[in-house]
This record gives sequence, structure tokens and C-alpha cells, in this order.
Amino acid sequence: MSQAVVALGLTMLFSSLMRAECVSIDDAENHVGETRCITGKVFRVEQGDRGVHYLDFCEDHRVCPFTVVVFPRDLKSVGDIRQLQGRVIEIHGPVKEYDGRAEVILQEFRQLGGSGSHIPPLPKNYDVEQKGHYSAGKMSHPKARKTTKKRQPAKIPIEIPEDSSD
Repeated sequence: MSQAVVALGLTMLFSSLMRAECVSIDDAENHVGETRCITGKVFRVEQGDRGVHYLDFCEDHRVCPFTVVVFPRDLKSVGDIRQLQGRVIEIHGPVKEYDGRAEVILQEFRQLGGSGSHIPPLPKNYDVEQKGHYSAGKMSHPKARKTTKKRQPAKIPIEIPEDSSD
């Protein structure tokens, strides 16, 4: 067998095992420090300070045992995460503990599985650099066109006075 076939087989086996071993958000805290698949229904997608986005899996995020964090720099490689609200998703990655609960940092779309694996890219007018705020532009009146005058060369007088040398 060629190495490409073996590599493809191992990749398919690994990805199917990853999908089969998803744990619920309630069990995520037992897997801190491991790279796991966590599954749950996204209750809400929230934007916090500095454009950081959070996928909340509970009505009250403060008592929820698990959250997903997406930093502004990763939004372009993840896609339009706002579309995940109300979907059951699988998130693959290292489970970390932050502020007393388990979390996974979402950095690229390949980490998503389930119904979250097919989200569209960010809209072209979604301004990631402006802390993720959606900006469709603002209505304003057109500005008057500025006219510039061409500079005229200095005119030399026709008669040049002679120097008086006394």
C-alpha cells in the first residue's frame, strides 16, 4: 500500500473516532487538559469586550459549565459564528479551564462538527478590525467636489529697470 492510502485511512479513522467520542458540556470539566470533542446546543452567541465572541450553551452563562471563545483575529478563519445560535454543534480542541469552568478556544472552522460545520464565511462588510461590529455603512450626503486651481508660473515684467550705479 502506498503511504498516501495509509495516511488517508488513518486520517479517516482518527476523524471518525474524534466524532464518536464527543462528550456533553456537562462532562467537559472532567476533561480539562485533554483534546476532546464537546457537544451541546448553542443557546446564544454574545460579543464581549474588545470584539471577543462567546458561544453560550446555557441561559445564564455565569453558571454554565462550558463555553467557547472566539477571538477577533480568528473570526475570518472560523466564519459567521452568529449562525450557530440554536444549533447543536461539536467543537474539537484542547479543553482548558478559565474562570472556574471548561472552555475551548475556536480558531478555525475545522474545529466545528455537527450542524456547526457548515456556516458561511463572514459577510464582506463585517468589520473584524472594529472589534467585530457589523457596519453596513452610514448614510450621508455626498460631499462637494474640491476644485484645485493650477498654479500659474510667475510673470516676469516686460521692462526690467536698470540698476543705477552712481
